[in-house]
Amino acid sequence: MKKKYSEEPICAVDYAFKRIGGKYKGRIIWYLGVHSVMRYGELKRTIMDITPKMLTQTLRELEDDKLISRKVYHEVPPKVEYFLSESGTELIPFIDHLRQWGDKQIEKEKLTPIKC
Repeated sequence: MKKKYSEEPICAVDYAFKRIGGKYKGRIIWYLGVHSVMRYGELKRTIMDITPKMLTQTLRELEDDKLISRKVYHEVPPKVEYFLSESGTELIPFIDHLRQWGDKQIEKEKLTPIKC
């Protein structure tokens, strides 16, 4: 397996955003934090604007970065559960802080919030 990150010095902010940046990673981490364990279909229904290909790719990247784990049950039909790793769980307070900020902005702009 090739190394994902070089041995050269890297800014901690750049490193962090490479692992959790993008449209879906933070949301997947958040929902796994809220629900503890979710299956692929549950994630797909929860994040309605994500395509199956992008969900699969994002889950693989989060797993490669050791932010989530998955458990495969060898049964028919196949069953796979996703949950946060210890490292992923450490991100929840920061994502919650962003959620609180978002709540304030939604209120200021008089938008209609939904529960997430």
